[in-house]
Amino acid sequence: MGKGANQQDNGELHSTPPASKRFLGELTWEEVRKHDGKEVKDKWLVIDSQVYDITRWSRRHPGGYKVITHYAGQDATEAFTAFHNDETFVRKYMKAIHIGKLRDEEVEEKDIVKDMEELRKTAEKMGLFNASFFFFFLQVLHILALEAAAYVIMRTYGFSWWTFIVCTSLIATLQAQCGWVQHDFGHLSCFKSTFWNHFFHYFLMSSIKGASAKWWTHMHYQHHAKPNVINKDPDVRLEKLFVVGEKMPITVAESGESNMPFNHQHKYFFIIGPPLLFPVYFQFMIYRHMIKRREWVDLACNLVYYIRFLYCYVPLMTWWQLLLFYETFRVMESIWFTWVSQSNHIPMEIDEDKARPWLELQLHATCNLEKSWFNDWFTGHLNFQIEHHLFPTMPRHNLFRISPYVKSLCKKHNVEYKTKTLLEGFADIIRSLKTSGQIWYDAYYHLQDQYEEK
Repeated sequence: MGKGANQQDNGELHSTPPASKRFLGELTWEEVRKHDGKEVKDKWLVIDSQVYDITRWSRRHPGGYKVITHYAGQDATEAFTAFHNDETFVRKYMKAIHIGKLRDEEVEEKDIVKDMEELRKTAEKMGLFNASFFFFFLQVLHILALEAAAYVIMRTYGFSWWTFIVCTSLIATLQAQCGWVQHDFGHLSCFKSTFWNHFFHYFLMSSIKGASAKWWTHMHYQHHAKPNVINKDPDVRLEKLFVVGEKMPITVAESGESNMPFNHQHKYFFIIGPPLLFPVYFQFMIYRHMIKRREWVDLACNLVYYIRFLYCYVPLMTWWQLLLFYETFRVMESIWFTWVSQSNHIPMEIDEDKARPWLELQLHATCNLEKSWFNDWFTGHLNFQIEHHLFPTMPRHNLFRISPYVKSLCKKHNVEYKTKTLLEGFADIIRSLKTSGQIWYDAYYHLQDQYEEK
């Protein structure tokens, strides 16, 4: 699982994975589940009833080792299909790690899995995995136009209160929109060629946005593979500052390891959440990732952004103006991204891994925001988060077309399909933080009372 189709375009899969030294024949689920990387170091997973040993291969997996090992001991068939555009090509590299197959009596065909597979085939027949190049051309063009406009205004009129407001707003907008568009290329949803998807992903994420394409892939594919799953989705590894859901607050309270006043987290979220995510946390994490993993190409693309930014704006401002200018649009971009991204997930169920079928896994962790021309633009079509999570390689301009079919499937299998207004989505972030904080408070002080009684 991971980056997916046509990896021969960039050479990431040219080398064959190390061959397995054993073929074990028919296996049971009991045997497979033991190899989840916890008590037994070996990691096995199942795809289409075939068992694969990913212990060594996971470190060479193009989509990152964590995204594939999150399915160790489980059936990864649906996730494998969702992430890979060209299964035929990828399967050639799986032969060397094939170690057996499930016994016939161990193979369980669930209706919800079969129906999800049929829905994917329907989407393929409708051409919903075919991107509109004109759509993405306009997306990239409007990002470049916003950047050019900001520079021309500042160069023409100089630094003043009104050019500061206008230009930071323009750059924050282009940065937010660039985040949505790089997301499309990162999911391989624009071109059939993986090379061109990766090329534009690096160009937008690293050179235009000043972030890290490799870091994004490492983090975001884990999120998609196991959304809102504690200890697997990096987007809910927040216990240093926040507790979310119903189980994490109790676990953190019982550990006694944090001194944060989580019962007030719905208040301090406004201060240390949206404003500081990009300027502080992301800035640190992306450079840590690139240097630690020696992603030198990614780092070079990232430096292109800062060289270009300094070349353009140093002659136009003093150093303190430049710093204020940079940090302001980073904070604005951070606020935009955080409210949008968290509205779809944080208010939803956050739990341990239950190895659910793909439809249930994604719908328990994801909700939609209403469709409108503004919501589509403002969220980069991630107001259709449910459909995007079910079909991560589907071009975003087609997500609304598959939505009625998804609703019908959810109704058939009694899976809740949630849609909110934009403001309801934002308000639910605060409501859920307040509720989780109260759960922590009750659990923590209940434990304190018990200790005092003893």
